[in-house]
Amino acid sequence: MERSRIRNFCIIAHIDHGKSTLADRFIQSTHVVSERDFHDQILDTMDIERERGITIKSQAISLPFKAENGSTYHLNLVDTPGHVDFSYEVSRAISACEGALLIIDATQGVEAQTVSNMYLALDHDLEIIPVINKIDLPGADVDNVKRQIEHDLGLDADNVFLISAKLGTGIGELLEGMVKRIPAPVGSEKDPLKALIFDSHYDSYRGVVVHIRVFSGVLRKDDLVRFFSNNAVYKVEETGVFKLNLQKTENLSAGEVGYFIAGIKNISKTKVGDTVTLDKHPCTEPVKGFREVKPVVFSSIYPVDANDYELLSDAMEKLKLNDASLIYEKDSSAALGFGFRCGFLGLLHLEIIQERIEREYGLSIVFTAPSVRYKIFLKDGTDKFIDNPLEYPDPTHIEKTEEPFIRAAIITPAEYLGNILTICLEKRGIQQSLTYLDEKRVEVIYELPLAEVLFDFYDKLKSSSRGYASFDYELTGYRQTELVKLDILINGKPVDALSQLVFKDGAYARARHICKKLRDEIPRHQFKIPIQGSIGSTVIARETINAVRKDVTAKCYGGDITRKRKLIEKQKEGKKRMKMVGNVELPQSAFLSVLKTSEDK
Repeated sequence: MERSRIRNFCIIAHIDHGKSTLADRFIQSTHVVSERDFHDQILDTMDIERERGITIKSQAISLPFKAENGSTYHLNLVDTPGHVDFSYEVSRAISACEGALLIIDATQGVEAQTVSNMYLALDHDLEIIPVINKIDLPGADVDNVKRQIEHDLGLDADNVFLISAKLGTGIGELLEGMVKRIPAPVGSEKDPLKALIFDSHYDSYRGVVVHIRVFSGVLRKDDLVRFFSNNAVYKVEETGVFKLNLQKTENLSAGEVGYFIAGIKNISKTKVGDTVTLDKHPCTEPVKGFREVKPVVFSSIYPVDANDYELLSDAMEKLKLNDASLIYEKDSSAALGFGFRCGFLGLLHLEIIQERIEREYGLSIVFTAPSVRYKIFLKDGTDKFIDNPLEYPDPTHIEKTEEPFIRAAIITPAEYLGNILTICLEKRGIQQSLTYLDEKRVEVIYELPLAEVLFDFYDKLKSSSRGYASFDYELTGYRQTELVKLDILINGKPVDALSQLVFKDGAYARARHICKKLRDEIPRHQFKIPIQGSIGSTVIARETINAVRKDVTAKCYGGDITRKRKLIEKQKEGKKRMKMVGNVELPQSAFLSVLKTSEDK
C-alpha cells in the first residue's frame, strides 16, 4: 500500500461529545458495511458500551475513501475511550496516529477532558482538526464554541468543521479535509521493523490478536518477532488489517495499522505501549513512552454463595483474557469466605467488571469498599505499600503514612463556582489556581487526595452544578497523611470485609454513616444487636438494632401480675444465652449499602 495514500487518525473528545456516532457516519459514508448490516455504535462490541453510551474498549478500522481528486485513500481510524480511567489507552492510540479529530459539543463547549486530550495530542505532534458536533440541536451555540476554541485551546476557529454526526451533516467535507490536512506517515520499509502495540484482544481459537502501528520495516508471516518489554519471541502466523472483521494481508509495512497473530496464549504478555521488532534484525531503540499500567483503586470481590467460588475463579480468568489491565489475586474473609483482591484503573473500571461478571457469567457477587494504595513507613526503617485494611500493621510500629494525590482540573459555569469550591474544601483539596476562561466559565485546579474522590466526589460535583461541571485528573504522587484503620463490629465481633482505611479526621463521620446504613439493612433478631465503629479499642460510633419481642404473656388471661413477670424474666434469661451464642445474619444488601455515596449529615 502506498504510504502517500494512508492517513492514520484518532477521534478524541470529552465523554458524550459524539465520538462513536461520528465513527458510525464514517463507516456508512465509506460503505465498509451494507445498510442492512449496519447498526448504531457498530464499533462498540459490548452490551454495556451500547447501554451506557460509552466506549470502554478502543477499536480500530480501515476505511477506504475516494477523494475528489480521484485517488482512493486508506483512513485508519483508531477509536479511543473517553473516560479518564482509560487515559493511558488514549495516549497509546494517539501514538499510533499522525492526526486527531478533536470533537467539541456545540451545546456544552470546551470541557476539562477536551483540554487534556488536546495537550496529549500536541505532545505527540499530531495535526489537530477541531470539529464542532451536534450543530442540529436547538441549544447549539456555534459562535460561542468557536470563541472558546480560539481562547481556551489556541486553535484557529477558521479551520473548524461544523457537523452533525447524528444526521450526517458535513461528514463528506470533513473526510476531504482530513485527506488534505493530516500528513501521510513517514518511515522506510528498508529499516529494521519497529511497531507499537496500541491494543490487543483475545480470540478463543487463535489466541491473542495484537493491534500494531508499523513505524518502519515490514512484518510478514513466519517472521520471528521479539517484544521489548519481556524479550519474548514468537513466530507470526498471520498479518492483516481491520475492516469490521479481521482481513488477512500478505504483510504490514511502514505506515500501516493492522494486527498479527502469533499463537500467544496469555494477553498479559502483550502490553499496551510495548514495541515489536524482528528477533534477528532488531531496531536499536523502542518507541518512546512505554510504561506499565498500574491500578489505582483496589477492592475485594466475593461470591454471595460460597459454592460459586470456582465459577467466579473461571469468570476472572476469562475476563483477564480480554482485559490486561485487570489485576487480581486470591483473598479470603472470615465473613465472606474465599474471593479475590482486585486492582482497577478507576471506579468506572470497577463498575464495568462487576456488571460483566453478573451479566456474562450469571454470578451474584459482593464488592468490599474500594481503597487506594497507601505507603506505610515503619519505625524499623522499612516501608511498604498496602491497599487492603487486613494488611494494616500495628499502629505502634508506624512512623508515618502517605496517600496518593491527584491534580484535578474542573471547568464549571461561574454561577456554580461557590458550590464547587465548597465540595473541594470538604474533600481536603488544596487550590492551585482559579482562571476565568470567559465571562461565563471558570477553570479551577485543585490538588486532592485520591481516596476522597473515590466515594461521592463526582456525584456531588455533577449534582451541585446541574451536570455542567466537567472533571479531569492525573496522579501526581504521594503526600503525608493521618491514616487509621476503621473496624466495624457487629454484636461485638469485627467483620473484616467492612473494615476501611480512612483519614483520621474523617473517621467519625464515616463510621456513623456505615453504622446507620447497616442498622437499616440488617434484619432484627431475637436479641439486641449493637453495631459499632472503632479505631483500635476506641469505639467512635454506635447504633443498636432492637430485638424482636415475642409476647410471652399472651396466654395469661387475668390472674396475678407475678405470673406475667416470671414469664418475662424467663424470656430475658433465654435472650441473654441467645446473645452469647447467636450469630448475626448479614444480607448482601448490608455490604452494598456501605458503598453507597450519600452520607447523612
